[in-house]
Amino acid sequence: MSRAGSAGTGALIVQSDKSILLEVAHPSAEQARAAIAPFAELEKSPEHVHTYRLTNLGLWNAKAAGFDAEWVVDALLTHSRFAVPNALLVDVADTMDRYGVLSLHNSPAHGLVLLAKDQAILTEVLRSKRIAPLVGERIDDTTVIAHPSERGALKQQLLKLGWPVEDLAGFVDGESHPIALTDSPSTWQLRPYQREAVEHFTKGGSGVVVLPCGSGKTTVGASAMAALERTCLVLVTNTVSARQWRRELLERTSLTEGEIGEYSGAKKEIRPVTIATYQVLTSKRRGVHPHLELVSARDWGLIIYDEVHLLPAPVFRMTAGLQARRRLGLTATLVREDGREGEVFSLIGPKRYDAPWKLIETQGWIAPAEMTEVRVTMSSSERKVYASAEPRDRQRLAATSPEKVTVVEQLVARHRGEGTLVIGKYLDQLDEIAERLAAPVVTGDTPLKERESLFTQFREGEIDLLVVSKVANFSLDLPEASVLIQVSGAFGSRQEEAQRLGRIVRPKRDGRAAHFYTVVTRDTQDQDFAQNRQRFLAEQGYGYTILDAQELDGGSV
Repeated sequence: MSRAGSAGTGALIVQSDKSILLEVAHPSAEQARAAIAPFAELEKSPEHVHTYRLTNLGLWNAKAAGFDAEWVVDALLTHSRFAVPNALLVDVADTMDRYGVLSLHNSPAHGLVLLAKDQAILTEVLRSKRIAPLVGERIDDTTVIAHPSERGALKQQLLKLGWPVEDLAGFVDGESHPIALTDSPSTWQLRPYQREAVEHFTKGGSGVVVLPCGSGKTTVGASAMAALERTCLVLVTNTVSARQWRRELLERTSLTEGEIGEYSGAKKEIRPVTIATYQVLTSKRRGVHPHLELVSARDWGLIIYDEVHLLPAPVFRMTAGLQARRRLGLTATLVREDGREGEVFSLIGPKRYDAPWKLIETQGWIAPAEMTEVRVTMSSSERKVYASAEPRDRQRLAATSPEKVTVVEQLVARHRGEGTLVIGKYLDQLDEIAERLAAPVVTGDTPLKERESLFTQFREGEIDLLVVSKVANFSLDLPEASVLIQVSGAFGSRQEEAQRLGRIVRPKRDGRAAHFYTVVTRDTQDQDFAQNRQRFLAEQGYGYTILDAQELDGGSV
């Protein structure tokens, strides 16, 4: 820490309010970005200076992933242009030291216990009215009995008090079931980062693996199953995703058709490996969730949460009672717009592995992507309607501006013959675009059989253009899709932006780049939301080229 008073020539300016400024044009900007990515969260990403922030949760996730305070401090000192405030360095060390002060263990004599490295801290947290009902009698100065049924709730409440618990209490083995990977030099092979992710997870027993879309998160899930050889419950976003998981497991593991069950709106199968949708688990009947009993239907050895950043509230509550089971969360972005990342941390587990998008791209596992924002201008009549509209109506008016349709036509023509997806939120807008382009449209109302048929035709090259709604945001495997045109989205959702990029970054047979276009209405909420949506990808090292719609005529894309 003695280097705190020195100044350098780095790309970062570290400030006492825990903000970190990154000069984008600096020669070592990428190295600096990569150095702070494990622990800092991007807040703003205008053209020249990006603003990151140090948060407690970010530092605790870094600690759980194996980065200690010394490593974080060194990263800040190495890349900072000016002296780093000493108080901030001390605060970083103190914050990270909080992780692991309290830990959960299984005692042979007392069962589940909460152990503290510091007597005073245990006394402090036990005074909390939130904690008292979750624990039993105090055994000694540093140990108190914890109620096994409240293991999850205890971790949640202690996190809120600023004392994240390291859960070392272990897991029940669950029911044994033989599962092996089918990888070999002649078929397919596990990628180095996938192997590393599984090793980090199995060492910790629970937690989250963060990998870019298209980089094989399902394969990581399959590998975790094979490593543990236990019965497994897989929770996914929708039925299409469930079918994809099934296909992947049949292809990459020794599991047979009869060993994999689907538990969705259409089927209710419970097998050694069961794939269930969040929707069916959270469906209510007469005020109760009748299907949550699925989680206790077998002695599961592993529970996998696909797209863990999307966990609905009832699944959080369900997971709170599953702390004795091994839990693996899979996601491309551990970002929740509702701010419940802490719930994922305490209930699923800390971040065990995080591979930056650009690193995976450099290694050739995902396609490079060119990001372009195309801005359209409302006509004067549209502008008048927009100005006088109620705030809740403005987003729709801006997102569905008729000028966008012309731009979409130009972009589709420019990439004729390439696998192209046009994606949006508003169904009437999508219907109009589909009609103008004479293209099939897939929405939530499209029957599952027809939906899968269209996706199959796209995969096999029989069609090269699809108009899709938000049903295509997640877990859609269309490897040859290389162009995505986004016309509207869910407000300023960073996770949606990342997921949509993920539809097109699977490596192409001919090695070409992917093209991601966002069509935005200038000087409206649409533009404001677009700026927020881009934050996560900017954090991953992606830059957006901004074009006026009129520039498309000149061919400058």
